[in-house]
Amino acid sequence: MDNPFVTKGYAGPEYFCDRVKETSQLMELTTNGNNMALISPRRVGKTDLIRHLFQQPGISDKYYTFHIDIYATSSLRDFVNVFGRAILDELKPKGKIVWEGFLHILRSLRSEITYDINNFPTWSLGLGDIENPETTLDEIFEYLGKADKPCMVCIDEFQQITKYTESPNIEATLRTYMQRCINTTFIFSGSKRHLMGKIFTSPSRPFYQSVLIMNLRPIPVDKYVEFAKLQFEKNGKSIDRTVVEEVYHRFDSVTSCVQRMLNVLYMKTLPGERCILDMVDSAEEYILDMFTETYSDLLDKLPEKQREVFLAIAREGKAKGITSKSFVKRHHLQTVSTVTAAVRSLLDKDLITEDKGVYTVYDPFFALWLIRN
Repeated sequence: MDNPFVTKGYAGPEYFCDRVKETSQLMELTTNGNNMALISPRRVGKTDLIRHLFQQPGISDKYYTFHIDIYATSSLRDFVNVFGRAILDELKPKGKIVWEGFLHILRSLRSEITYDINNFPTWSLGLGDIENPETTLDEIFEYLGKADKPCMVCIDEFQQITKYTESPNIEATLRTYMQRCINTTFIFSGSKRHLMGKIFTSPSRPFYQSVLIMNLRPIPVDKYVEFAKLQFEKNGKSIDRTVVEEVYHRFDSVTSCVQRMLNVLYMKTLPGERCILDMVDSAEEYILDMFTETYSDLLDKLPEKQREVFLAIAREGKAKGITSKSFVKRHHLQTVSTVTAAVRSLLDKDLITEDKGVYTVYDPFFALWLIRN
């Protein structure tokens, strides 16, 4: 690989930083029949950790593994569509007998599945093709229970099911399926800590005490220094420890931002040269310039009241007491009620994030761009 600092998904163990302890714990627990909830903010590396787990010997050779990303779903029909497609896509490379086993059980949609010129099945269904999502979901779980190998399913951004307003019993339904599906281990991954907490730790909710919970923390800075120096040195370059530490702390240990900065710093360091601290600011400017048009459009499209609150949070960096009169007065906002409404919308749009009453701009690069513009 030309650049070892990957910014678009999992590229294999060689380019994966640390998570040795977390991988070992997840493997030990899941292969012993424990369902898990994996919770952390987005961009800390949950998805890549799951993909890394699925590649481990003892899992990749013994389990069918399925990663279901439901972040963009808004209904049970959406959920079923994404779930079914992910299973079929994962099974196709494993041979006709394997994927035929799934389609044989998927009776409600069998006539809707198309085939390409090589006679491989293609999940090209629109949402309207799934007439009865409850029936199709039942068939999907029937397959997971009868598959010829044990299965491991990760449902990513699991808190999204709380938005399926037309399916108020979705949590109870999924919990019931999970209890019956002895052949399958589930990992429920989520980035909204308060929503995931309500799902799994509230005694009144169906998933209460049904999983073991792992809170994923940032990769330690020393591990990132070790990883970065190794990647540079393997390719005839070098990097000062202070560079990695500055990038790590400047971007508050957010894995995706650290990776993107190191990607650019590696790109700007020629073979035989050393990456030094003076290069960090120019790498940051390089990235911000690339995103300028995107950030400008996002800001322009925000309603005025939301934009004002968004900018106020960006100026504070880590904003506390944002519904207090002092915050409203300090940033020349209108009223506490307008701030509350704006915050609700900004959280829903994933433009800001909240942790224990502290609000920050979700994208650290966006936050920097706002401050500088």
